[in-house]
Amino acid sequence: MTTAHWRRRLPRVTLLLAAVTLVAVACSGAAAGRPPAVAGTGNASQPGEPVAEPSTFLSLGIRWPVRGDANADASIGVRYRRRGETVWQEALPLFRTDPKSVSDENRVPDGWLFAGSIVDLVPDTGYEVALALSDPDGGSAERTLTMRTAAEPREPAGMRIRHVVPAGPADRGPGTGAAGDPFRGLRAAQAAAAPGDLFLLHTGVYAERTWVIDHHGAPGRPIIYRGAGDGETILDGGGGERLVSANGVRHVWLEGLTLRRANFLFVGHSGSNFVIRRCRLEVVGTGITAINGGYNESRGFVITDNVLQGPTRWPRSQGIEDINGVLITGAGHVVAYNRMSNLGDGVHGTEHGRLSASDIYNNDIEASTDDGIEGDDSDTNVRIFRNRITNALSGISAQPAHGGPLYIFRNAIYNVLYSPFKLHNDTSGVLIFHNTSVRSGIPWHIEPGGETVNDVVTRNNLFIGTSGPALRSTGDMVRCDFDRDGYGGAGAPGSLFTISNVFAEWNEQTYGTPASARRAGVLYRRYGAVLVDARGNFASGLEAPGDPSTRFSSARTDLRLAPGSRAVDAGIVLPNFNDGFTDKAPDLGCCELGQPLPHYGPRP
Repeated sequence: MTTAHWRRRLPRVTLLLAAVTLVAVACSGAAAGRPPAVAGTGNASQPGEPVAEPSTFLSLGIRWPVRGDANADASIGVRYRRRGETVWQEALPLFRTDPKSVSDENRVPDGWLFAGSIVDLVPDTGYEVALALSDPDGGSAERTLTMRTAAEPREPAGMRIRHVVPAGPADRGPGTGAAGDPFRGLRAAQAAAAPGDLFLLHTGVYAERTWVIDHHGAPGRPIIYRGAGDGETILDGGGGERLVSANGVRHVWLEGLTLRRANFLFVGHSGSNFVIRRCRLEVVGTGITAINGGYNESRGFVITDNVLQGPTRWPRSQGIEDINGVLITGAGHVVAYNRMSNLGDGVHGTEHGRLSASDIYNNDIEASTDDGIEGDDSDTNVRIFRNRITNALSGISAQPAHGGPLYIFRNAIYNVLYSPFKLHNDTSGVLIFHNTSVRSGIPWHIEPGGETVNDVVTRNNLFIGTSGPALRSTGDMVRCDFDRDGYGGAGAPGSLFTISNVFAEWNEQTYGTPASARRAGVLYRRYGAVLVDARGNFASGLEAPGDPSTRFSSARTDLRLAPGSRAVDAGIVLPNFNDGFTDKAPDLGCCELGQPLPHYGPRP
């Protein structure tokens, strides 16, 4: 099938979305609406070879470098199907990243890096991904990649069982690891560890201060340290700097343990294939940090079903508190189904290694005195989705994303003091779909000063607040496309914004209504905004917080829509991101009407 024929088969709404996703529409005038120019090789595309990024349980990511295309009119369509199936599914086109914003190692000489993800897939499953590059100036090409989603780690058969108890009197010796002669202490166990060993850590307090792990497991033969289940297994750092130190270590698992009393509870810089699962971390500084390794060195961390409890208090009273749940860089990581509370940042971003091709999802985050989740300093295909964030200074941060795409979708955000999404430090390449935010104050304000915010696309989000305007930005919005979100103020739909006579403030222009913004053809080009009530949108009866200094329970943050909300059926189709919607059209916000509430936090 030719590329042209394939593109003719795409639904019209898909082609419309492709245009705005690949080359974001102007939001600050015609000149700023053009993609950044590339030098040298002409208008025809000169495609390199697409590269499959490290996969996760639910997502696949692709990068495709393309030289040429100086006039930026090429696009790359995406289809996918399970291996063995005949029917192709549509996905969003690959995203054209800004060559001035991407990291040095991702820059394509005289060209562009296209990147994109396919999400909500089946774990441990093979897929075919068909890519079609189309350029009216020449260079069109098709490629098919064979890819596979990752599998959640499972204990391999045939592991050698070894037993450990807290260290006792030295005259009893280190032990042999047998049930009747267990290793006495973590150091004795680790010194004897080999790939394929499962250490059962029996109940008690392991007070050995810093436990250094320097023995590696192997693919398919990890070293597992697991609480034995006969009582709480506590690793106690005695108030020191590090509790578990595992720099550069590979294929080691920690399961069912309590970590406490150290500034850094786990340090795994430049490591890979570490599993930290069903642990309790009593955080005083940082819970889990694994940075510096970078894209090729640090791969495949799995951090799931943990409880991370910190010492901060709500509401924020001490400024930014450097107390973080998880810091992770590299690629192919999963941070999911954790409960994080009383921290500065639940998940903290850093430039020391940066993050790519990783998923952060279904976490339950309550009382973050800074950001619930940071996508800061991310490169390509970082995906933040289906998290519940309750009581935070800001919900999700991107300051900056290095060209993206950074996907932020289907998150439930309640009671943020500053803004649901922070777009600072000249961020670039953020795709924000199907999120719900309910807060006191302006529904969504973007206040990075005079910095640029470029190539940001929003669709089908729902923002509820208590004061106008609905949308305010003080940044220089360049090639952004916010063309379909819902906003609610107090009273009847739009009444708050009508009374204030300001619906949006954008690039030093004021728009009194969504209709006037649409007529201007700058903020909206096709769809425009939807106005909803501030009240009556949610079946739970939840409304905007009257006093944001109140700590609200995340367990009561249910942002599923009420059938009568104007947000129902008000969205537009986003292939792969809202497949399976009910009734006439997708709903705005995080949860499609009639679907169950996502599971947030540790799984049973």
